[in-house]
Amino acid sequence: MEITGKLIQILPEEKGEGRNGPWKKQSFILETQEQYPKKVCITVWGDKIDLNSFGENSLITASINVESREYNGRWYTDVKAWRIVNTQESSPSAPDTSNIPPSTEIPPETDDDFNDLPF
Repeated sequence: MEITGKLIQILPEEKGEGRNGPWKKQSFILETQEQYPKKVCITVWGDKIDLNSFGENSLITASINVESREYNGRWYTDVKAWRIVNTQESSPSAPDTSNIPPSTEIPPETDDDFNDLPF
């Protein structure tokens, strides 16, 4: 699934230690470009995507996975990005990103990674 919009805020990076070792994640706020814009908080796990390479107010397209899970009778939804493409600079005050590759990709997490047949 893909979502396109303006990167309006990059939230601080979070780090921690889990049972599988250290982890880190960073979230950002994307505002859609619709008649009634919506703001979506999207999370990037690990260090494969550097959000600092995308300036605020940049128009980006994020490839995402949406997942919900239940815990103690309540439901929680995560929106995780696995690729971000800089679609277009929407503001002249955005930093120059001409030397930065246009996209960074993290393979999506799936339970059946062994089923990667080409057809």
